[in-house]
Amino acid sequence: MAGSSSEDYAGRGLEDISSGQRCQSDSLAEWRSCDQVENGVPSTSPPYWDTDDDDDCGPKPSDLYGKFTWKIENFSTITKRELRSNAFEVGGYKWYILIYPQGCDVCNHLSLFLCVANHDKLLPGWSHFAQFTIAVVNKDPKKSKYSDTLHRFWKKEHDWGWKKFMELSKVLDGFIVADTLVIKAQVQVIREKAHRPFRCLDCQYRRELVRVYLSNVEQVCRRFVEERRGKLSKLIEDKMRWSSFRAFWLGVDQNARRRMSRDKTDAILKVLVKHFFIEKEVTSTLVMDSLYSGLKALESQSKNKKEKAKVIETEETSIPIVRVEKDMFVLADDVLLLLERAATEQLPPKDEKVHKIV
Repeated sequence: MAGSSSEDYAGRGLEDISSGQRCQSDSLAEWRSCDQVENGVPSTSPPYWDTDDDDDCGPKPSDLYGKFTWKIENFSTITKRELRSNAFEVGGYKWYILIYPQGCDVCNHLSLFLCVANHDKLLPGWSHFAQFTIAVVNKDPKKSKYSDTLHRFWKKEHDWGWKKFMELSKVLDGFIVADTLVIKAQVQVIREKAHRPFRCLDCQYRRELVRVYLSNVEQVCRRFVEERRGKLSKLIEDKMRWSSFRAFWLGVDQNARRRMSRDKTDAILKVLVKHFFIEKEVTSTLVMDSLYSGLKALESQSKNKKEKAKVIETEETSIPIVRVEKDMFVLADDVLLLLERAATEQLPPKDEKVHKIV
């Protein structure tokens, strides 16, 4: 399929494992191949989605992102088992691309890996965490072959990629022009945080990835909400238990209710990051960027009453259940009303106004 992702990835010394990645449609392949991202087509994304702002003074994702193009000339005459590209720097680290023209431990496939340069000379305990995309370019941009993955590079896994990136029989189908094979790489080094959602991706790289993995990200978020809403609905439907809880809550002192309706933001956000940021899931960075954008929007609404009023008046946006007060999350209404709302309020239909997200 045009522009499809490879079905397995691994380090050279490891067995191939499933990546959980999805094949791209022709339209997505065409989008990835065009220049609209680089040319700065105006975005219709929600607030904070297309920015590279962060909460500290460290390097921004755009500072930790880079591209590299490798042109392999006289490809048909290559007899070596493996070839290495020149080293290139991204995020303060040196990298190179490794290709096996006849396959690495496999037959009839082109194998491709991203590797850490001079890994044997790095200090003990080193670790580089990165999301990357490798593409083999076709003369018809819609047929170029892309694969994405997320990996923590370290001493025993200093190279990572795809043993079966593509079948050798397909390489001659427009991928070699004037006996030259062109390979492109995009690398995003990630500075993860354990205590709160963090910005992962350069905004242009993020716009490209979200076109491919939007449905996956939506599925992750919907599953989280629906699982918890299902448990809440069972509680409310159990008349005896719900009546007992209502009686308990209404009998609690007003001051105690206020204390119980708030919690430290750090405590909640830490749990959120632990639940959603899964190192081997290629969509984790997009989910984390979404959570970061949502948190920034919530903080802005809580600080700016005019902005909050504007959001409330917008038909497409529901009133937040919580607000931010300094270092606390505070429930925006009575607990009983909010629980009933959370159990009954419908989520937006799938794929509704997708263009506004990307």
